[in-house]
Amino acid sequence: MNVPMAKAKAQLSELVKRAQAGEEIHLTRHGEIVATLSAPARPGGSQRLLGALKGKVWISDDFDELGPEWDEYIK
Repeated sequence: MNVPMAKAKAQLSELVKRAQAGEEIHLTRHGEIVATLSAPARPGGSQRLLGALKGKVWISDDFDELGPEWDEYIK
């Protein structure tokens, strides 16, 4: 869909909703495409979910303690 810049300024919210839905919006100035509005690409087509790995990842209480093999490096 091609939209003149003047119209895009007045309807930005609606154009963003359409882009989020998957539509590609071309912004034009004097009939020439100057920018494209589209949803961001998602790797693998999936959405990232905060907390998706909660309860599935475990970190040892001593994960940040160095073993004796590091003694000569931290002197």
